[in-house]
Amino acid sequence: MLIPKLSEFTIRRHANAKSFQRGEAYYEADAVMSLTQRGNLLLAEVEGNENHPYQVRLSFDGDGLTSVKCSCPYDRDGWCKHIVATMLLCLRQPESIEERPTLEQMLNRLDYKQTQRLVQGLVGEYPKLIEAIDRHVNLITYASVKQPRVKAVLNSTIDPKPFAQKVRQILRNAVSAWEDGYDDDPITEELLSLIQTAVDLCERGDGNSAIAILEAITSACVENWDDVADYGADNYEILPELNAAWCEAILTAELTPEEKVDIQVNLEVWQEEWGADFDLASEALRQGWDYPTLVQVLQGNIPEMGVWEEQIPDYADDLALIRLKILERQERYQEYLYLAAAEGQTEQYLTMLGRLGRVDEAMTAAQAQMNTMEAAFALAKTLSQQDSLSEALDIAQIGLNLPGNCQYELGIWTSDLAQELNDQEAALSALMAAFQTRASFVDYQKMAELAGENWANVKTDLLQILRTFGSWGSEAARVDIFLHEGLIDDAIHIVNELSSYYADLIHRVMDAAIAEKPNWVIANARRRAEMIMDAAKAEYYAEAVKWLTKVRAAYLECGRKADWDSYKAKLIQEHGRKRKLMGLFKEKGL
Repeated sequence: MLIPKLSEFTIRRHANAKSFQRGEAYYEADAVMSLTQRGNLLLAEVEGNENHPYQVRLSFDGDGLTSVKCSCPYDRDGWCKHIVATMLLCLRQPESIEERPTLEQMLNRLDYKQTQRLVQGLVGEYPKLIEAIDRHVNLITYASVKQPRVKAVLNSTIDPKPFAQKVRQILRNAVSAWEDGYDDDPITEELLSLIQTAVDLCERGDGNSAIAILEAITSACVENWDDVADYGADNYEILPELNAAWCEAILTAELTPEEKVDIQVNLEVWQEEWGADFDLASEALRQGWDYPTLVQVLQGNIPEMGVWEEQIPDYADDLALIRLKILERQERYQEYLYLAAAEGQTEQYLTMLGRLGRVDEAMTAAQAQMNTMEAAFALAKTLSQQDSLSEALDIAQIGLNLPGNCQYELGIWTSDLAQELNDQEAALSALMAAFQTRASFVDYQKMAELAGENWANVKTDLLQILRTFGSWGSEAARVDIFLHEGLIDDAIHIVNELSSYYADLIHRVMDAAIAEKPNWVIANARRRAEMIMDAAKAEYYAEAVKWLTKVRAAYLECGRKADWDSYKAKLIQEHGRKRKLMGLFKEKGL
């Protein structure tokens, strides 16, 4: 079964240019080791840089993809290369998908006793699984008790004790790891995963149970943090997520005045004892949903300062975004729009209009309010998902002229969309905008195709951009382009003063420059080799000999063998006692 609405444009739209390029290379190299379908779930194993393959998980329904995940650490914009490779295999070779029964189908084949034995056997094989089962049994069994809407109580039906126990176990394991010489942080990721459990409960509308879990997690952290603080552990990454989770849980739960007082007292105690900042959660507790100016805003009567009567705090945006998340979850879309407008959340306001299909309103509002590249990118992607592709292209092109930090990603995305719409001029213009922030040889070649007969003029502009480029990390792409165009002097200018960290790149330029600029190769390579030999850095002698190989080749290229022999004799006289170096001389035929 093919994933509905899957196309190459869909893949390009959800991955940045570099990820798509690398993902396509992975696909062509047959890096997707297995691809299995179980109902509406696709599971793939993709070779990567680690010893074990990465796990890609794709969920879909009749309308298309619903969830896309990969076990790799990629955390940049869009899909990683492993996801791209998997998608391309699904699209181009659907016959390679192996269909297998779903988990439900497999479990349906078992009776009660067989299921019990299965779970027990898995716990026997993976002992830590019992802790996860404990937490999930609590989550499953509490769900059968409907939370009353009239008056909620904090005596949640979920048992918070396993969460406190898990925190203590995480901290104990961290101490053991550090005592064994482990340097990395073994705490943050696991604690954030526990906090996410509470956020997931909020997503299901159960703020009371989320609060019960957060109380257990926070108390256990505060009570046991001294055990890890002595090893240098910090809570800088944990606290913002915990603060936000508390805020969302408070705004999701229905609390009595007495319960609000109890929570506020706890927050103040934890703040003092743990050096924490719970101002965001405290403000959510103070305002709730009945705060007069907030009620006014949600009714569409927007004061000049939005929901704030006095000075706007630093956490105002965070509070607004959490409120918007809840309003969206509750499908209170008009109130969402009022609050987004009042709090200056332009990106959220515009994208919600787009998602609601109110495209004309979104376009009109964008003309007046859209002021960042990021907001334009978000709206353009939303409109494209609504199949309003020409409007998406208009917004994306406007965005390329706004301030922001995603010009490369937006430029590549816009160019791909323009090509989909057969607008070659717009595709070229967007790609040039991307090129101005991040040089790429692949993009350079693509622009040559798009420019057609006008390539000579476009090329002149692009080469000038490269010559004035100041972005770190662009050296290889610039060298690729200059060597492709036969501009040796420009390539030399880039690598001339680079450190030997860029040795491979420098060697490439030297190979290309030997015929035209042998004297530069001799001078530059000699300098690098002599720095190593004079410092007697034996571990780098092999690198020194590589530089000397270039020196010899350049001398021979310009007919100066006698000069090379003289220089070699001088080196042997000065460094002849360095046995490792002399052995490498002989091994390389110098």
